Amino acid sequence: MIQRESHRDIFCKRLKEARLAAGLSQKKLGIAAGIDEFVASTRINRYEKGVHEADIHTAQKLAETLNVPLAYFYVENDQLATVVINFDRLAEEDKEEIKIIINKYNKNTSI
Repeated sequence: MIQRESHRDIFCKRLKEARLAAGLSQKKLGIAAGIDEFVASTRINRYEKGVHEADIHTAQKLAETLNVPLAYFYVENDQLATVVINFDRLAEEDKEEIKIIINKYNKNTSI
C-alpha cells in the first residue's frame, strides 16, 4: 500500500521549493509576508520543518509573497503542482484551451 504524504508534509515541501525558487532566505520571506523581523527566520524554518503549521491566513500571505497560488502549497502530485503554479501565468486563450482539453477528457470518463 502506498502511503500518502500528509497535507502538512506537502505544505512544508512546497513552501521550501517556492522560497528557494524565489531566491529568498527564510528571514526575507517572513518579513515580506508580514512576520515580525525578529522571529521571521525561525517561523519560516518551523513551517518548512513541520514543527508548526501555518494557518490559512498566513499561508495566503506566503503564497502572495512568493507569487504562487495558495493551492500550490497543498498539491500532492509534483506534476500537478507544476500545472497549478504555472496556470495563472498563462494567457487567457491558453487557459481556455486547457479547460477544453480537460472537459473533453471528463466527457470520456465516468467520474
